[in-house]
Amino acid sequence: MFFLYELERVITLHPSFFGPRVKEYLTNRLLEDVEGTCTGQYYIICVMDTYDISEGRVVPGSAVAEYTVHYRAVVFRPFKGETVDAVVNSVTQMGFFAAVGPLKVFVSVHLIPSDIKFDGNAMPPQFTDNADQVIENGTHIRIKLLGIRSDVGDMFAVGSIKEDFLGTL
Repeated sequence: MFFLYELERVITLHPSFFGPRVKEYLTNRLLEDVEGTCTGQYYIICVMDTYDISEGRVVPGSAVAEYTVHYRAVVFRPFKGETVDAVVNSVTQMGFFAAVGPLKVFVSVHLIPSDIKFDGNAMPPQFTDNADQVIENGTHIRIKLLGIRSDVGDMFAVGSIKEDFLGTL
């Protein structure tokens, strides 16, 4: 699910960047530092705007200054039990991997309906029911997230297509 969060970040700035365009530099630095990152609970997709930049505070013992920047950002935060649309990245006999934006999802063969079987002889390898459902690389699919795990700077999920209205789109 996508949300608009109000966040803050402390940015240190070298004295060579002090001047009339310091706020512009801080905004550009914020965009470079946080857009596209994962905090462990959510992905920061886009910084909408900065609404408060504090006055710089010189760090004792060094020449750098610290600025606290408050900003609004669009974030992607997946939840357990949420239904999402994904694109299949790879297919193995144990299941398939799909991408929901930056989130990587694995769907085990045990969480795929029993009428859809793995066909290793097909090129490329795929899951199929020998009718209209084919799951291969690039297939758009609807998945229910069963569990989410956070790592340092990344998130992973386990999904299922074994319920009604889930599967290929």
